[in-house]
Amino acid sequence: MDAPHLSFKPLEAPNSVPQLTRRNLLAKGACVLAGTALPLPSYLFSEEQQTPSAPIGPVMQTLSTYMAQAATRPLPPAIIEQAKDHILDTFAAMISGSQLPPGRAAIAFAQSYGGKPVASVATSVILCGPLEAALANGVLAHSDETDDSHSPSQSHPGCAVVPAALAVGEQFNISGSHFLRAVTLGYDIGPRFGVTLGGVNYQTETHRDPHATSEGFGAAAAAGCAASLDVRQMRLLLDYASQQSSGFTAWQRDTLHVEKAFVFAGMPARNGVTSALLVQAGWSGVDDVLSGPESFFAAYAPHANPQGLAKNLVGGLGEHYEITRTNIKKWCVGSPIQAPLDAVQLLLNQHSFTPDQVRHVTVKVATREATIVDNRALPDICLQHLVAVMLVQRTLTFRSAHDAALMKDSGILQQRAKVTLIGDEELEKRLPAREATVEILLNDGTVLTQHVDAVRGTAENPMSREEIIAKSRDLIEPVLGPASSKALISAVLQLEQLTDIHTLSRLLRSSS
Repeated sequence: MDAPHLSFKPLEAPNSVPQLTRRNLLAKGACVLAGTALPLPSYLFSEEQQTPSAPIGPVMQTLSTYMAQAATRPLPPAIIEQAKDHILDTFAAMISGSQLPPGRAAIAFAQSYGGKPVASVATSVILCGPLEAALANGVLAHSDETDDSHSPSQSHPGCAVVPAALAVGEQFNISGSHFLRAVTLGYDIGPRFGVTLGGVNYQTETHRDPHATSEGFGAAAAAGCAASLDVRQMRLLLDYASQQSSGFTAWQRDTLHVEKAFVFAGMPARNGVTSALLVQAGWSGVDDVLSGPESFFAAYAPHANPQGLAKNLVGGLGEHYEITRTNIKKWCVGSPIQAPLDAVQLLLNQHSFTPDQVRHVTVKVATREATIVDNRALPDICLQHLVAVMLVQRTLTFRSAHDAALMKDSGILQQRAKVTLIGDEELEKRLPAREATVEILLNDGTVLTQHVDAVRGTAENPMSREEIIAKSRDLIEPVLGPASSKALISAVLQLEQLTDIHTLSRLLRSSS
């Protein structure tokens, strides 16, 4: 199959193979995982073993070349600014997540199994190995429903990509610009794998979780870029990322969100870092895991159209950035509740009524989405509860969305009893677009209706920089304080000026 024409210049001819010697392996710190000067296996230095055993397919050639160039390729100014927004949003999710059960468990784990003191764990004084840091910060970032999401791929890129890039970035002392490029590459590569597999349909048909797979490739790409892997190493990186792709939907049975945070973020972040560091340490592997009879797609998408695979994976690389299709949540709640809250807020802004004047509220969302948020035990993923809170308080903050005590408040319960959730088949057909219709019936018979087809924070209705900063402050200040919050936000917005990523990571950590 032919790869689409791209505008960037390949780093190497298709048949050339970067030479791997004992000298440059040692120079690159090949024993970084072990942390000790262990002798490397002799087969790693055999030129015969370095030669690909089969031809490299055009998709792998294009993809690995693009990935290897990312560390030094300048980004368009608009993409740089969007990357900053998503990094800040992810940091805010990590920091606020430290106050929730999954985040507390992640910090305790990192403290117990610290590894070499190289990388930071947000909101703590912990310095640990990059694998442990990536896992812990990933879980922190998805301790809640606060992080970003990419609807076409059914993935949450930031919660795995940013922790992976940060952990490896600290390992190799990269600059702020390098970090921006690593993160942007992760957003580009991970969602492309998710879309190629089929997104929500892949989950329905296989019971595998597209989040874990997509985010694992994204984290690997970000980590590989932070480690400055070359073209052949990027091919091997994708091999190890493929072997570690995992996760299935049994996490839904864990009502405390801990396993979900691991599957969506901690595991793929750790796996991505593992892939990058193994390859950087000189491990051998398969040069093209994307083609041939025993390939990633033979295992995960055996009936996929080869031309479709090529288009989804490499079409438009360097021209269309997936970070531009990634949503930032306005509300720190489950994704299916975003549109209903937008609708309720619009109605509150447009009409003058009190909760006591409301007789009944009907909320319609896609049938599949309704099952996720219908009368759940956790406040931030319970639609009926959050609509009631919005009616009473006329807004919703991170704190009020997570206040378990409000679920027993008599005033909130009175309003919650008025809310009916309906799974709508017409809205089901419009997935992955998450639309909603809210109808409020007042005591005097007045019917107020609002339909939302573009949730605030999506690519179709993006949040402003000011809104993103305001959301971040709401999440960061209660944990780190106003001064540290201001310093962190300022550093993120000036990432290109940082010569060492440790300047940024220190601002994420607690001072006590």
